[in-house]
Formats: sequence, structure tokens, C-alpha cells
Amino acid sequence: MAQNSAQLKLIAHNRDGSRTQGHTFDLKQTVVENRLLGLWRMMTGFRRVYLGALLAVALGAAARTATYLLLQYVVDAILTQGQDLHRLPLFALGFVGLAALEGLFAYLRGNWAARTAEGITLRLRNYLYDHLQRLSFTYHDHAKTGELIQRATSDVDALRRFYADQAIGIGRIVALFAINFGMMLHMNARLAWLSIVVMPIVIIMSYFFFGKVSKAYERYQEQEGKVSTTLQENLSGVRVVRAFAQQNHEIAKFETDNWEQYRRGKRLLVMHSLYWPISDILCSAQTLLVMALGALMAIRGEITVGTFLAISGMVVWIVWPLRNLGRLIVQVSTGLVSYRRVADIIAEDREDIEAGDPALAEHRLQGNISFDHVGFAYTPAPPEEKEEDKKNGKAAAPAPPEPIQVLHDISFHVSPGQTIALLGSTGSGKTSVVNLLLRFYDYQQGRILLDGRELREYPRATLRRQIGIVEQEPFLFSRSIRENISYGVGREVSEAEIIEAAEAAAIHDVILTFPEGYDTIVGEKGVTLSGGQRQRVAIARTLLKNPRLLIMDDATSSVDTETEMQIEAALERLMENRTSFVIAHRIQTVMRADWILVLDKGRIVQQGTHADLIEEAGLYRKIYEIQAQIEAEVEKEVALVA
Repeated sequence: MAQNSAQLKLIAHNRDGSRTQGHTFDLKQTVVENRLLGLWRMMTGFRRVYLGALLAVALGAAARTATYLLLQYVVDAILTQGQDLHRLPLFALGFVGLAALEGLFAYLRGNWAARTAEGITLRLRNYLYDHLQRLSFTYHDHAKTGELIQRATSDVDALRRFYADQAIGIGRIVALFAINFGMMLHMNARLAWLSIVVMPIVIIMSYFFFGKVSKAYERYQEQEGKVSTTLQENLSGVRVVRAFAQQNHEIAKFETDNWEQYRRGKRLLVMHSLYWPISDILCSAQTLLVMALGALMAIRGEITVGTFLAISGMVVWIVWPLRNLGRLIVQVSTGLVSYRRVADIIAEDREDIEAGDPALAEHRLQGNISFDHVGFAYTPAPPEEKEEDKKNGKAAAPAPPEPIQVLHDISFHVSPGQTIALLGSTGSGKTSVVNLLLRFYDYQQGRILLDGRELREYPRATLRRQIGIVEQEPFLFSRSIRENISYGVGREVSEAEIIEAAEAAAIHDVILTFPEGYDTIVGEKGVTLSGGQRQRVAIARTLLKNPRLLIMDDATSSVDTETEMQIEAALERLMENRTSFVIAHRIQTVMRADWILVLDKGRIVQQGTHADLIEEAGLYRKIYEIQAQIEAEVEKEVALVA
């Protein structure tokens, strides 16, 4: 249950690894309609530190204002009237002390704000990494990898900047305004009110840009996600691109997406470039107006020179920070957009891999399986809104797509230890059948019994621990061959066990030819290995897992005939006393199975043994005859060449 919970341990570790803080917090509590409330909740566990940073902001602002008050006293009382001249060095030390205090509070502000921002970011990244791995297969079918990466990196970094700079910056502006404006009111109310004449205009402008920039930034982030997806797909399929000489096509496609991102980014920058000149002119005029009137009042004797100097300093720390308020509001809008994009992922429900009958959690599967009129449909991803519709305000919530029926009325029985073969064309539903066994997806009609119990009663974790699968396109991590073979075993394995599994998969001798042997790094997705070598490493990984049920999804399609014979011999030993499913396109691969299911368009059109099916007219015999004819022609051509 713990690994399915949406709760995350918030544990800060010292460099020596000791725990200094620990409690649990469910990040789903941060998903609310009010984004500011969500950001406040995201600070859980760090609020005291962040409030300390805000307090340091206020004290730093007070230290700066005190500097101007001290300046006023020195000018009016000492320099003008000649009082306490002997104490002038002491007042000089006072200026130094206030500057030191201001620097100290600035350091504390930055340190505590950074600790909060980095702590929240660390927790959020860890949570998203964990959360994305626990979301359903349906979610990942619909989501784009590049978009998820962009949200987990760029958007999370935008939230880091929100806590580290933007929110604390707004707090600093508020503190500077409140303290300096309060003191100016005390010194001269007329100059104080004059110092904020244009502020309503600046704030209204900021509010206007806040709305515009927020929408523009959201569109920019969406396009950045598309560019990331295009780049990720191209890098993943670089061999296919080169094999089909599609570099120019892919470059053109990327340039189109990249140009659209440039266009949106340019529009965003144009908005900024319009705001700053206008605000600069207004704020400069405001500052000059206050200083000019203050100087005139000082000449007339209405205020002292010290008061004029103090007010001149204070007005700068009222006007210009408020001018920057507009910038911060614009930047905060990007943080709010990023919060919503991250919250959309957090809001998704996790796949509960422990849900089910607790009594079955440690059940040792026997492999007695019955499909009883099973039907399965999936819902495709909704279509994306067109950019033209968004611009014109015509975008409406698209109607949910209709489910597509993949499997129809599937019924068959498998006894423990039997080998069941699934044969059919691409898209016939073979892989969907075995995906239901692993509960990657849940069926909607009929029922599936495993060892006499409804499949839904089994925790997903129990099924996936005891079912081994070798896919048609195996995935290898960018790690050593040893680590890839031992991946997912769930226990410590010896070198002898790894070698034994590699020998059984006919890959041991190949591994020994590499300079680093079993320590050879295979590269991203196993790119340094051939297709057949990757397949055999994946088979070795499944052999080492020693599963109770075995699924081979066209596992020998990428190897030569000699290697296929070696692998099949190893698989026969592995399949002994285990229920096994073999998915294939070739008759030669399935003919030795105990029972064969022939699928077409999601339906079982034939089933039986090879001997039975070859005798009756139907799809199986048709496939057999076509493949036999192809093999005969190949043998004839080889003989002619020889």
C-alpha cells in the first residue's frame, strides 16, 4: 500500500546522510482551482523558513530607511547647526553598521528563500518522477513524452524561480513601500502623496500585462512542449530517419515547430518591450517631480535640507521598486501557468498496483487461465485544439472520442504448463490479449479467471512479479549488460546466475567478445548492440527473473535462424511446467505449441493444434501456404546462387 500512496516522505539529509527532518505530505493537496492557494500549500514543510526570509526582507527595508533617517539627523543637526561634531565618527560607524545589517538581512533573505525554493523543487521533481512511473498505461498512451519532460523540467524550474526570486521580490517591494511611505507621511504628507501619483497607472498597466502575458506564456510553453516532443521522437528514431533518407523532411518539420516557438516567444518579448519604456518614463517623471518640488520647498524653508535628502532617497525606493512590481507580476504569471501545468500531472490518479484481495498478494501462480467472452475497448487521445481556433476564441471543449473495440468475445482455456500460441496479422489483437493478463489495461466485458479467481482480484504487483515478458522491441537501459540482465529480479543475484541466464539466451559468447565483457555499457536503448543481441539480453533478463508465467511477444523475430534455434531450445527448457504465451507471425514459431489461437480483427477465428488447423480451410492454412511458398522460393534462389 505504501508504494501506491500519493504521499511522499519529505526527508532532508545532511551530507553525512543523517535525517534532519521528516514527515509525510500528499502533494495532491496542492491541486486546487485557486493557483495562489495551491502554491501556498506547496510550501508545506518550508513555511517557517520562508516566513523568516520575508521577515529578513522587512528588517532589511527598515535598515535602509533608518540610513536615510540618520542622514537627515546628521545633515540637519551636525553639519548645518554644528551640534555634536565630536560624535561625527560615531554616526559614521552608524552608517557602516546599518549597511552591515542590511547586507546581513539580504544574505538571510537569499539563503532562506533559496533553501525553500530548492527544497520545494527537489521534492516536486522526486514526486513527479515517482508519480509518472505509477500512472496508468492509458495515461502514457495519450501523453507525449516530450511534453511530460518539459513539464517536469522547465515548468518545475519556473516554480523554483517563483519561490526564489519573484514571491520574495514582491514581499521586498511591499516592505520598502510600506516603511518608506510611512516615514514620508510623517515627514511631509504632501510630498508623500505626490510620490505615488502615477502608481495607480503603473499598477493598472501591470494588471493588463499580467493577463496578456499569462496567456502568451502558456501558448509559448505549449509550443516548447511540441518542440521537445519533435526532438525526442527524432532522436529516438534516428536510425529510421537515416534509413529512409528523411533528414530533410524531419529538419523541415522541426524548423516549422521551432519557427512557431520563435514567433510566440517574439510576441512575448514584444509585450515586455512595450511595458518597460512606458513604465520607465512614468517612474522617472514621478521621481523628478518629487525631487523638484522637494528642492523648491527646501529653498523656501518649508522643509530642512536633511528632510529633502532623506525624502529624495526614500522616493527612489518607493517608485522604482513599484515599477519593478510590474515585471514581477508578469513573471509571477509564468509561475502560475507552470503551476497549473504541473498540477495537471499531479491530479492524475495513480495506478494502484496493490489493490486487490490481500490473500492473493503472495499467491504462487499456477497458470490455470480462462477467458470467458472477454471484450476490451480503449479510448483514443482527444484531438488537439487548432491554434487558429484558440486565436479566434472559437476553441470549444472537444467531444470525447468514441471507444475503439479491440477484442470481441474472446474465449479459451489454458491449463497449467501449457504453451499457447497467438497468431495473426498486425493489429489483430494478439498483444492486447496478453496485456490484459498483466493488467496493463482492464477488460470491460466478460471475465478472466486465473487459478479459479477473477483476474481483477489479484494485485497488479503480484501479477507483474510472477509474469515474465519479452517484447518484440525490447528496451534496454543505458547501463552495463550485467545491470540490464539483472534488472527487475528483486533480489541479489550472483555472477554465476547472470552467466547461466546469458548462456541459456545464447548471448554469453557474444558478451565475452566485448572489451568490457559484462560491464559493457549498451548505450541509450541498447543502441550499441544489434537487434538480435538486444533481444537475447532481454531474454536473459526474463530467464533470470524465473517467472511463473511467460509471455514471448514475437521474441525471435530479430535473430537469425541458427540463433533462433538456440533461443528456442533455451525457451523450451524455460517453458517446462510453466504456462506460456507465444505471440508470432510465423507458423514455424507457433507450430509446436499445445494450443494455437488464430486472431483476425480482434476475434478468434480458429483455434486448435497445428495438425488440426493445417487440415481445415481457413486463415491458418492460408498463412502456412504463403510462408511455405516464400521459403521455397528463397531456397531456390539460394541454390541458384550456390
